[in-house]
Amino acid sequence: MLRMSPDAMNTLFKPTIDHIIQHLTELFDKPEVSDIKFLFLVGGFAESALLQQAVQNMLQSRCRIIIPHDVGLTILKGAVLFGLDPSVIKVRRSPLTYGVGVLNRFVEGKHPPEKLLIKDGTRWCTDVFDTFIAADQSVALGEMVKRSYTPAKPSQQIIVIHVYCSEKERVGFISEPGVRKCGTLRLDVSGTESSAPRREIQTLMQFGDTEIRAIAIDVSTGRTVKASIDFLSH
Repeated sequence: MLRMSPDAMNTLFKPTIDHIIQHLTELFDKPEVSDIKFLFLVGGFAESALLQQAVQNMLQSRCRIIIPHDVGLTILKGAVLFGLDPSVIKVRRSPLTYGVGVLNRFVEGKHPPEKLLIKDGTRWCTDVFDTFIAADQSVALGEMVKRSYTPAKPSQQIIVIHVYCSEKERVGFISEPGVRKCGTLRLDVSGTESSAPRREIQTLMQFGDTEIRAIAIDVSTGRTVKASIDFLSH
């Protein structure tokens, strides 16, 4: 048996509770949650009287705090319900910003000089982060985002598209701090010819589930490659 004084218990939990209160304060400062009337505390830590009191002191009469019955099992019950019927989750908040790395035509005054690449007489800007979805953006179950790209060289035999993510909401380049690669789409177009003057490669990302489904399609031939990215932990 371990006996601790009330002061020692408060000291033990204070850093964690302070971080939770700070996070709640930042959330409630956002305009989109300013009219929230109810706040549910769930999970095992929600049983802590210290946490409950700290949240009540922080919110005061701003909104009503609800602690469900069997609060420690709430997360487990939610996971079981989702496993039986994934459609019970209608909307998720994207934890990260997702996009792909591309080449864009270099624009003086807009793109940094160190990103300039001259190839076959064409001025390109390298490492551009093309955003598909931003951090904290709401995404519905099955929501699809589509982009169309053209290979830098018509003679390319392999089209490689790297998928990147970042905790920042606005990302300009894949070389920025905090940006990391979380998936790769490799499309083999060798042995095929396109009658179109510019070959179109469509990239699609499907959000809303526990995984992001990334797809690359060669429009002229219909060739397709797919990849899955963990939406909750990446």
